[in-house]
Amino acid sequence: MLDLRRGIGTHQPRVISLGQVWVDIMMNVDEVPPEGGFAVADHPKPSIGGSYRVLEAVSRMGVEAEHAGILGNGLWAHFIRQSFQDNGITHIGQDRLDEDSGFRVVLRSESGKSDSAIKTFIASYGAEAHGDASTFAMLEPQEHDVVHISGNTMMDHTATGVDGFLLRAGTDPATRDYTLVINPTNTLRLVNDHMLEDLVLARPIWSCNRQEAMTLAERLGAPIDDSKVTIGGGLDDFMHQLCDGLGSTLRAPLVVRVGSRGAWVREPGGETMHLEGFPTKSVHTRSAGSCHTGVMCAMLAEGRGLAEAVKVANAATSVAIARSVNGIPQCPDYDEAVELLK
Repeated sequence: MLDLRRGIGTHQPRVISLGQVWVDIMMNVDEVPPEGGFAVADHPKPSIGGSYRVLEAVSRMGVEAEHAGILGNGLWAHFIRQSFQDNGITHIGQDRLDEDSGFRVVLRSESGKSDSAIKTFIASYGAEAHGDASTFAMLEPQEHDVVHISGNTMMDHTATGVDGFLLRAGTDPATRDYTLVINPTNTLRLVNDHMLEDLVLARPIWSCNRQEAMTLAERLGAPIDDSKVTIGGGLDDFMHQLCDGLGSTLRAPLVVRVGSRGAWVREPGGETMHLEGFPTKSVHTRSAGSCHTGVMCAMLAEGRGLAEAVKVANAATSVAIARSVNGIPQCPDYDEAVELLK
């Protein structure tokens, strides 16, 4: 598909996300009240959630970021559109005029442990969740583009559109002139078997945290034994076993993030390698996985190999968690990330 904004023969590789975007309203409470109860929250903090933070990270790396999901019409959708405009993200997906985009209320309460908290989520789905089989029918990625799919798009009606795109993408990555990346998120255990099968058959690059990777391994019956993981050690051996077993089952590239330890990477037919992270003092309460995935996607669009892309993502994530705003990690620009690599 010719993109008239770029002109003929001037295509710049971009990252296109099929993920959903909504508004998060974070509230800190002493404890979640029982039914009929009452609680006071301090300073509610609205922010953009979902795949927005992946696209924000892409844009901060200097790569074109495009959102192919659905946006609505209303207060929350306006907030999202303004944030897109402010952060260099282009919306190329469908617009719905009959309903607003959705929002999530996140109640954050202390768990009784000094270093942890419990998050309770209440979701109000909007336009982003009400797609159909035609949602991504007109999407035609070009050479060297990276298409990002998030697990949050596989839970509702929009999943049929994702499934249609996967079927068009085929089962052989070598025949595609673009790269497909999936980060399954914590909703992976709720994705139906048919959708999961089509995802696996498409053989994308899988970008997971350790919990997501273990859930995926369990669902696919990959040979994993976590009995060696203890507080005192065993993580390195287990991660090699996890990546070897899951990577062989997926027959696809696999990236598993483990916080300050960086990430373990395995490509089909290759050895699992550990790319060390950059330990730093963190001030975040929300996951930095979106920053890592977005930076990795941006580097792949720039033509970097998977290992090099993950190294830059490790560095960017380390900077991000040290400079969070309202608990949300703030992804740095490319120069800051590379400076840490030096």
